[in-house]
Amino acid sequence: MFFFLKKSVSQLSCDSFVGSLNVMTVIGSSGKPPQHTRGLTKLDSMSQTLRTCYVYLNQTSRSFAAVIQALDGELRHAVCIFYLVLRALDTVEDDMTIPLDKKVPMLTHFHTYLYQEDWCFTESQEKDRQVLADFPTISLEFRNLALVYREVISDICHHMGVGMAEFLEKKVGSMKEWDQYCHYVAGLVGIGLSRLFSASQLEDPEVGQDTELANSMGLFLQKTNIIRDYLEDTKEGRAFWPQEAWSQFAGRLEDLAQPDKLESALSCLNLLVTDALRHVPDVIAYLSRLHNQSVFNFCAIPQVMAIATLSSCYNNPMVFQGVVKIRKGQAVTLMMEATNMQAVQTIIFQYSQEILQKVSLTDPSRDKTLHILAVIQGKSTMSQSRTHHLSPMYLSAAMLLAVLSWQYISTAAAQAQGTGDV
Repeated sequence: MFFFLKKSVSQLSCDSFVGSLNVMTVIGSSGKPPQHTRGLTKLDSMSQTLRTCYVYLNQTSRSFAAVIQALDGELRHAVCIFYLVLRALDTVEDDMTIPLDKKVPMLTHFHTYLYQEDWCFTESQEKDRQVLADFPTISLEFRNLALVYREVISDICHHMGVGMAEFLEKKVGSMKEWDQYCHYVAGLVGIGLSRLFSASQLEDPEVGQDTELANSMGLFLQKTNIIRDYLEDTKEGRAFWPQEAWSQFAGRLEDLAQPDKLESALSCLNLLVTDALRHVPDVIAYLSRLHNQSVFNFCAIPQVMAIATLSSCYNNPMVFQGVVKIRKGQAVTLMMEATNMQAVQTIIFQYSQEILQKVSLTDPSRDKTLHILAVIQGKSTMSQSRTHHLSPMYLSAAMLLAVLSWQYISTAAAQAQGTGDV
């Protein structure tokens, strides 16, 4: 599972998404759609195979499908194909019906299937099996991409497949291994996306070259997913919380859900939230480098959702009892506001302050938590060399995207029968 693919179940088609777009709302007085929204209205001009890829994108993703489709220019198609390739790889990893002696070579050699016109896999029982069964459509559109994009996608797919194979029979033990696992399944996504941003020339070369910052973007999101999904994962026999953390407080990971273990469970939870928060300064540094508005929105919205989710999770017994999720109104507000660096800094500061107010005097991680929150708040209030400013026309389009995104997420959540989340 990796950060922009985790638990994606929506069955919306790209046609229904675009069909719900009120084009006149974003055209404004100029009579023409703003440059950043024009891609959303041009699906009818695509080849049939590319249209099919966007159908698969909307079927297998949730909130990210909307922001992918809002990316500018050819970057939109590159990220769509990147997503689907990794979705297919992830489906192989998640399919417990594939024996290990078959799964391991599939994962490690998956990048080579991109250049095999007829390769497909029709034996998967996973919900997203169509991306494997119809992989020739995806690989065809991959081969239609410019070389600079193909090189990035193939390279990331290769490294991710190797990493996934490594952890198939290996549990996440130490905190270092937690970082390594999250790097393979999410940090590499952040690195790959950053390289695509730079390859498109919408962002400076340093965005793609600074792999440390890009890795942190992925780790922050993935750790948030893992922390939030404790109960769901343990019920399904999955263990992503690092043993080094939970073994300090319980004999077994699943014991943390026992009512008499609540104090220990919260201590473990707060330790992991604190560890995830250490990536936030890198997130701020990364976002401050971005120039293109569509790229900024694509990157910033998930990050503010993540810190809001961590704030909801911190010291919250509900993590061990049910589902912790952001309120609908809160999510829409975040999507509308996270369109410039100053606003993002304000959001991060507010949620770090919210966490600060929950820190217990007796929490074992208290000192580390207070330290990283102080660092985050310092970074959040620091003046940036550049801030984003939106025109009224762009703000209107951003608000529209927020509404559409929430409609999309709500439909996905309903179809997931209450198990889904932002």
